[in-house]
Amino acid sequence: MMKTITEKDTDYICDIQAPCFQALDDNEVEIIRTSKTQVQFRKGDNLTKQGTFASYVLFVAKGLAIQYVEGDINKSYNLRIIRPGEFVGLSSVFSKKTFNYSSVAISDCHVLLVEKQAISEIIGKNGIFGHGLISRYTEQNMSLFDTLRSVLYKQMMGRMAESLLYIDGFKEQFPEIFTLMTRKHIADFAGITTESAVKILKTLEKESILKLDGKDIHLLNKDYLNDLSIRG
Repeated sequence: MMKTITEKDTDYICDIQAPCFQALDDNEVEIIRTSKTQVQFRKGDNLTKQGTFASYVLFVAKGLAIQYVEGDINKSYNLRIIRPGEFVGLSSVFSKKTFNYSSVAISDCHVLLVEKQAISEIIGKNGIFGHGLISRYTEQNMSLFDTLRSVLYKQMMGRMAESLLYIDGFKEQFPEIFTLMTRKHIADFAGITTESAVKILKTLEKESILKLDGKDIHLLNKDYLNDLSIRG
């Protein structure tokens, strides 16, 4: 369950080191300070829920989460991995009043909830800060178009190869990334069933393209996977 963190807690963050916040002057820092709440989400907790009212923007200070779109019953599609230093729910500042996707913690997460009105006020005053947020928002949208292109035009094996390479890209900074995920998480990045994902992983292991080590996955032939992803 989500836990509010106060200044008396040892893991309270008193200084936000993210580059985007360094563009704020003292008055703007105070606006953020007085409009934010620090919370801890446990692994498996939802940071946002698709369709619910969004009164705040989330800034992930520690931990990892997955952003996903909910479809029909028991169906979802993973869009991206959210790492420390990233915002969640920026669309609620620029357009929508509700979250247009869900996000779930795959490790314990330390998150700042900042009232979206405060973010909007500072954007109106500080062009550098606003440019930084708009750039992040644009990058996220471009990533969504790439994801849509993959779903529409790539076959199951190509989507799986692309998903494995994407997740593996986090491994240098977060060596435990694959162990934090279930096989369903991986399948939902590729837009396939869990059963199909497991079957493909076993096939790729037999072909010495990767090695399965419990929940961990070691990619042994990234060139092959990259070619498979490109060919679709």
